[in-house]
Amino acid sequence: MTARSTARPTVRHRLPVLAAAIALAGAVLAGCGGQTTESTTASVTGAAGQQLNLTSKQDRIVPPKNEAAAALLPPAIRDRGVLRVAHGSGAGNAPFYFPSTDDDRVFIGDESDIAHLIAGALGLKIEESNTSWEGLFLGIDSGQFDLGVSNITVTEARKQKYDFATYRKDDLAVEVQESSTFTFTGGDSFSGRTVAVGSGTNQERILQRYDADLRAAGKPGIAIKNYQDNTGTYAALASGQIDAYFGPNPVSAFHVAQTRGTPNATKIVGRVSGAGSTLQGLIGATTRKDSGIIRAVQAALESTIRSGDYLKVLTRWGLEAEAVPTSEINPPGLPINDK
Repeated sequence: MTARSTARPTVRHRLPVLAAAIALAGAVLAGCGGQTTESTTASVTGAAGQQLNLTSKQDRIVPPKNEAAAALLPPAIRDRGVLRVAHGSGAGNAPFYFPSTDDDRVFIGDESDIAHLIAGALGLKIEESNTSWEGLFLGIDSGQFDLGVSNITVTEARKQKYDFATYRKDDLAVEVQESSTFTFTGGDSFSGRTVAVGSGTNQERILQRYDADLRAAGKPGIAIKNYQDNTGTYAALASGQIDAYFGPNPVSAFHVAQTRGTPNATKIVGRVSGAGSTLQGLIGATTRKDSGIIRAVQAALESTIRSGDYLKVLTRWGLEAEAVPTSEINPPGLPINDK
C-alpha cells in the first residue's frame, strides 16, 4: 500500500509523568488498554494466512485531506498544522502500539495506523507520543496531547471528562492453551477456574462481576490473577498456572497468530462485549471534554470509512471483524454500575 501524503510524522516516546500524579489519577483512568508486551516475534502470520509486516518500513495508508473535516478543526490546531496523538502503551502492547522488529525506536501498530488516517484526513502532520496508560489521560487533561488513540473503551464514567469518536468494536477474548478442553459460554464457565486479567481494566470489572454472581449463587468463584505484563501472563498460561487469560480480543488474536505452530500455541474459546452483557462495547479516539476537536476527528474517521481506507487498515492487522459501519460521537458506553 502506498502512502498518499508527503507529511512525515514526528514520533516521541515519553515515559510516565510524576508518580504522585499517576497515583492520584489511577483509579479514574484504568481501562481497557491491556498489559504491555515485552517482545514481539519477528514473523507473525495472520488467521487468513497473510504475513503481518512488523518492520519499521510500514508504508502506512495516509488518506488525502478531507476539506469538510478539516474545516471543523479549532483554529489553534489548524494553524499549528500538527496533530499531537498519544498512545498509552508503555513498553509496547501488540498489536496496538509496539516496537518494530528491526528498530525498537520505531513503534508500529493498528492504533498508529488509525491515528495516521485521522491526521491525513484532517490535512495535518502527526506527532505521536508513547506514554503510560495513566500518563495518556493526564496529558489529554493538561492539553499536552490533542488526541488519545490507544484502545480506549467508551464508558459512561469517562464521558464525564472526555469526548469520543468511535472507530472499532470493543470485544474481549478468553484465551487458553491450544490443548485445553476448556469451553466458554458465559461467566458461569469461569466457575472454579484461575483466570488472568489486566489490573484496573474494564475486563477486570467484568470478571469481578462474574465472580460475585457465581459466589452469590453458591457456586465456586474465580481465582483472579494479575501479572505485571503479558509476558508474565503468557508464561503462566503456558505452564498451567492459570486456565485462561481474559483480555482485549486484538491482543489475544495477535498472540494466537504469534504462537501458531509452537509448543506454546494458544486459541480463543469465547468472546464477550467490553461494555458488559447488554451493550456492544466501542473503542474511541479520545479528546478532552468540550475541547472542540471531536467533530473534526469524527468527520475524518467517517471519511476514511466511506473511502475504504479504514477497512484496509483493520484488515492489515487481522481486525476486520471489529470494524464499525460509522463513527459515532459519545455513544452509550460501559455503565458506571455494569452488570
